[in-house]
Order: sequence, then C-alpha cells, then structure tokens
Amino acid sequence: MKKILSVCLLLTFALFFSQEKKPMFWQDIQNFKKADQETPPPANAILLIGSSSFTKWTDVASYFPDKTIINRGFGGSRLTDLNYYANDLLSPYQPKQIIIYCGENDFADNDKLKAKEVVNRFKAFYGKIREKFPNIEVDYISIKYSPSREKLWPQMKAANKKIAAFMKKEPNAEFIDITKVMQDPNGNVRKDLFVSDMLHMTPEGYRLWTSVMKPYMK
Repeated sequence: MKKILSVCLLLTFALFFSQEKKPMFWQDIQNFKKADQETPPPANAILLIGSSSFTKWTDVASYFPDKTIINRGFGGSRLTDLNYYANDLLSPYQPKQIIIYCGENDFADNDKLKAKEVVNRFKAFYGKIREKFPNIEVDYISIKYSPSREKLWPQMKAANKKIAAFMKKEPNAEFIDITKVMQDPNGNVRKDLFVSDMLHMTPEGYRLWTSVMKPYMK
C-alpha cells in the first residue's frame, strides 16, 4: 500500500512540476496548433501576429471580406514572446503578407523600459521573419495610445518613431500609423473607441483601423 501511495505521489509531483515549467502562452500556441490541424491554414493568406488587439478582433474576416486572413494574436503577448515562439508562429504558414501589432505590453510589463530596447526586440523578430520569408510584405501597426496606459505613451511614441524609420528603409515593409485616425479634431484620443478598461477597442475602433489598413493589404 505504501509503495502504491509513493508512486501516486511521485506521479502527482511530476505532473505538477511539468505544468509549472511550461512557459507563458504555451497553451495559446497549442490552441493555434490544434486549430491548424482541424483546419489546414490556406496559403497566400494575410497573417496577423501580435497581442490582444488582434486576439479580440475575432471577426476580423468580416472587416476584410475580400481577404484571406489568419489571426494568430495572443492576448498579453510582448515582442519577447513573439521572438520566443517565432518558429511556432511562422513555420506552419505560407503567407503573402504578415501584419504585426505588438510592443504595447512590453512597456506595460516594465514601465522603465526604454524605447530602444523595444525597437531592438521588434528588429529581432523582423529578422526571423526575413530568414523564412525574405520577399513577402511585412507591416507593423503603430502602438496605439491607450488611455489606461497614458503614462507610458512617451516611450511608446518614441518606439513608434524609431520603428517607422526602420521600416521605411526596408524593402517590402510598411509602418501603418493608426494614431491620427483614433484622435478627435483637437488631437486627443477618442475614449469612445475603447471598452470600459480603456485598453481594448470597440467595433468602431476596429472599423477605423480597417480604413487605415486596407490600402496596405495585399
């Protein structure tokens, strides 16, 4: 009896520690893999990669009815996470275009983070994309001004400026600036574009993003 109990305890501890060692967002990546197994991803699609602004855009296909879109946003992700899971986010697909929205959570995770570090994280992920897809279109959507993260905006704004300058020099690459379209006539962010958390967007916010993104989409 003691032997059986010992074995059960060992199995319990083994299961506990195996779960503990799983990195952040591991389950999100497994969910993507399961989705790809159930429905093989189409080739020549537009691949969205990034954080919750993409995750919560669950009906993105209805905003772009003439496009084939694969949404691989996972909420809370940072550019460090995109780099960590780069192979899982890129290898299963043969896209004609990749659009990225990420970086906001990097600053939220560490309010002392410098813009230069976030830019370097983006460049690292961009480099991984180019290793696999040297010639496709790669676009970056600017970090949005979220009212709940107002104090972080100076760093985010600086990162946007540096990433825009980087993308301008790259072939088949664009910086998609959604800042102005989210402002009122006085240049202030429209809070009505956000749900109660003042972080995530309403359908109207996504409609405005769509109006800016369409000219860049293949």
